[in-house]
Amino acid sequence: MATQNPFNSILKSLEKPSGDGVFGNYYSLPALNDPRIDRLPYSIRILLESAIRNCDEFQVKSNDVEKIIDWENTSPKQVEIPFKPARVLLQDFTGVPAVVDLACMRDAMNKLGGDSNKINPLVPVDLVIDHSVQVDVARSENAVQANMELEFQRNKERFGFLKWGSNAFNNMLVVPPGSGIVHQVNLEYLGRVVFNTNGVLYPDSVVGTDSHTTMIDGLGVAGWGVGGIEAEATMLGQPMSMVLPGVVGFKLLGKLRDGVTATDLVLTVTQILRKHGVVGKFVEFYGEGMSELTLADRATIANMSPEYGATMGFFPVDHVTLQYLKLTGRSDETVSMIESYLRANKMFVDYSEPQVERVYSSYLELNLEDVDPCISGPKRPHDRVPLKEMKVDWHACLNNKVGFKGFAVPKEFQNKVAEFTFNGTPAHLRHGDVVIAAITSCTNTSNPSVMLGAALVAKKARELGLQVKPWIKTSLAPGSGVVTKYLQRSGLQKYLNELGFNIVGYGCTTCIGNSGDINEAVASAITENDIVAAAVLSGNRNFEGRVHPLTRANYLASPPLVVAYALAGTVDIDFDTEPIGIGNDGTKIFFRDIWPSSEEIANVVQSSVLPDMFRETYNAITKGNPMWNNLSVPSGSLYAWDSESTYIHEPPYFKDMSMSPPGAHGVKNAYCLLNFGDSITTDHISPAGSIHKDSPAARYLTERGVDRRDFNSYGSRRGNDEVMARGTFANIRIVNKFLNEVGPKTIHIPSGEKLSVFDAATKYKSDGHDTIILAGAEYGSGSSRDWAAKGPMLLGVKAVIAKSFERIHRSNLVGMGIIPLCFKPGEDAETLGLTGHERYTIDLPSNVSDIRPGQDVTVVTDDGKTFIATLRFDTEVELAYFNHGGILQYVIRNLINAKH
Repeated sequence: MATQNPFNSILKSLEKPSGDGVFGNYYSLPALNDPRIDRLPYSIRILLESAIRNCDEFQVKSNDVEKIIDWENTSPKQVEIPFKPARVLLQDFTGVPAVVDLACMRDAMNKLGGDSNKINPLVPVDLVIDHSVQVDVARSENAVQANMELEFQRNKERFGFLKWGSNAFNNMLVVPPGSGIVHQVNLEYLGRVVFNTNGVLYPDSVVGTDSHTTMIDGLGVAGWGVGGIEAEATMLGQPMSMVLPGVVGFKLLGKLRDGVTATDLVLTVTQILRKHGVVGKFVEFYGEGMSELTLADRATIANMSPEYGATMGFFPVDHVTLQYLKLTGRSDETVSMIESYLRANKMFVDYSEPQVERVYSSYLELNLEDVDPCISGPKRPHDRVPLKEMKVDWHACLNNKVGFKGFAVPKEFQNKVAEFTFNGTPAHLRHGDVVIAAITSCTNTSNPSVMLGAALVAKKARELGLQVKPWIKTSLAPGSGVVTKYLQRSGLQKYLNELGFNIVGYGCTTCIGNSGDINEAVASAITENDIVAAAVLSGNRNFEGRVHPLTRANYLASPPLVVAYALAGTVDIDFDTEPIGIGNDGTKIFFRDIWPSSEEIANVVQSSVLPDMFRETYNAITKGNPMWNNLSVPSGSLYAWDSESTYIHEPPYFKDMSMSPPGAHGVKNAYCLLNFGDSITTDHISPAGSIHKDSPAARYLTERGVDRRDFNSYGSRRGNDEVMARGTFANIRIVNKFLNEVGPKTIHIPSGEKLSVFDAATKYKSDGHDTIILAGAEYGSGSSRDWAAKGPMLLGVKAVIAKSFERIHRSNLVGMGIIPLCFKPGEDAETLGLTGHERYTIDLPSNVSDIRPGQDVTVVTDDGKTFIATLRFDTEVELAYFNHGGILQYVIRNLINAKH
């Protein structure tokens, strides 16, 4: 039972610098008089303050506070702590299932005799409908309006549902469609840095249902991505159970050389951190190089945390942060409160003062002068290629066997030319030719230096007479309306337009698979000639099959480089020695002729990016737009489900739920549904892109009278469990060891039939058989998708046995009642002689009190093999979720049983 906070004795008042009253009260870390606190990383101090402020000796205990203060000794021991973030961040793709689940939980509470109105967010929830624009209209001055109208036609039901949720649930702020990408809106507008709630001051911290929530760490706000189910529990007042992380100290020195961009830096940092190994850790940046990085540069690095594997990449608040808060329109009073509080609580870095040496778990160092221009690809964000080596690397990829760095194109076909006709004009494609060039994604579109840098490249190119081939699908998707304002003020947007980089909308686009169709003649030339076509985008993800089904080579690059590669028309080029095109006067134009200097970019940024732009944009943001405002939605706290809807559907999670938990359970005689190798991403497990015409999901929609042109994307239908279960493991690039082919099929072991994964799973379920999945390393890497766990659960998967798991995905599996197991180090399915054709029994005690986090369990197959695996329930709380059949069931039963 909760008691009074034992730390109330350190509650102090914070006076305003003017002496005119107080800002409020705060829990003072210096008042603890504990010398260990001065040595703590800043990111750990945020966890400490939260534990102190929320200490009730029930959900958060004094012992938890001591564990965090003693971080230097406890963090190497995998100690568990509770954490209560200040708020939760949702975007519409993940927000829809979250609101669906909340609505379902209200229904379940009702049926079980509880008070359904208890299902309400207890912490602030910011839901940004960034509506992930499908780039149907690209090269057009009216692309924004046209794409927006199409989005509302397709997603009216989904948007209406979220609008209902904003009225039905307390403590939920909904930012309407057309406002921007969730992470950029979070950075420029939603991020509080310091909260003042009912007169109590405390640091902003956030968990979000997108892995790139980490972008906010550039602003000194501790934030990271979690699964939708974990976020929902946090919204409902449950503390997050987490292992107290190690913190890697990353020291930055020097200054970036002229012409080197923040994107080049982040791709370099990503490679360094992947090599070092930072999974499950915090990374904290410090050093004199920090003063050379703008806030937007820091946000670019923080955004890529999922790509380098860290929980977050944290930049403590300093003078640069305060300058950015003023630039983005935060009031002087607010900025004064933020600085005063953080200084008083030893959470502010002042580089003009001597620095107290902090302790880190390990140390890295990078001199910014050593960063070279680079891109990453062709299939993973951490496969960095220095620009000067790109042509050589590309030819190596053509030669190499099929893999992350290989396409295995036979030598005699590497110079193949595919002839086609484009709008009546003869044209051709070769391997490496660019067919999609997109300035997209929150990673870069928050950063004025690279956005205006791209515009300067466009200006220089147009003045020299260069143009982009008309069949290359070019697009520009700013992260917020502010970008449009400064591109227009600079007078540079017109040059981007002339090259086809018209603004297509404000939201996630190409980087999440919403590139839209490419021209049919181009598509036919690629497929009929087996051309390895390329996409170049300024995003953060380039996994296979994600950008577009027909672009097998996908490269991440800075916005200026996206423009450069679009002009070149190919990735098969050495920018140092080969011309990028021919100018008006017939002379060869080289890369160096169109590349702006750092000084040119800085001058345009200084004159074009102004505080009023942010104020104007965000003063109007919650007023919505006519299309949003005209949406009519039902009232009432319980949602009226429409059984005919193909967008919003009541899932079966709470069907037949009783007040008694089902208890722990092992797995008996399960078949293997899929047998995977390494690096199976959440894109493979739960696609977010287009719905393939021959897929089970397409069949389901067609049977319900939905035209193929109205299929929309998997992401847009995340509120319908029937579609999403059929979309699970439906990625066209999936590789299953049961088959000697690429595609979303598997073998139904008892019959030997080759079936879609959904059909095989349905057959196993109807015959009363459980299933498991075998996998290699990094299972579930990529975006934090709750459907990558919900889908397998609905397919009847009871356990996943892998070499290793991505952090968020493992947590999501636990939240849906799926058992995660790890092979012992040095072992995997192959070394153990497992083919996947066996039947698997996993022996677990039936009483959850007899199970320990991380214990060894025995797995036995029907052909006599036995091996030991590690049970990856990592905390006692996760065991409680498993006992209840999942995290949401646990919350419902606790709320009904709660006396307070």
